[in-house]
Amino acid sequence: MRTSQALLLRYRHDPAFEFSRVLVTYVDRGAPGDLSSVGGGEIVRLGPGFFDVLREERAVTVPYHRIRRIAYDGVVVWEKE
Repeated sequence: MRTSQALLLRYRHDPAFEFSRVLVTYVDRGAPGDLSSVGGGEIVRLGPGFFDVLREERAVTVPYHRIRRIAYDGVVVWEKE
């Protein structure tokens, strides 16, 4: 099985995909249901152990281990149980 990081890197760099069509759902303590979602257009950096999300004009760092689901064009392509 491909890791969430590897999958996001493929969507970001493979010309067959549009990164803006990606939706990542991750654990965000304090958010409703302790989950938040972000579109590929809001992800500003894919680092070695984290990704950065643009929120209210500042970057927020989210570790990959907090990712719960990745969807592409509304279809779930990766999910952590």
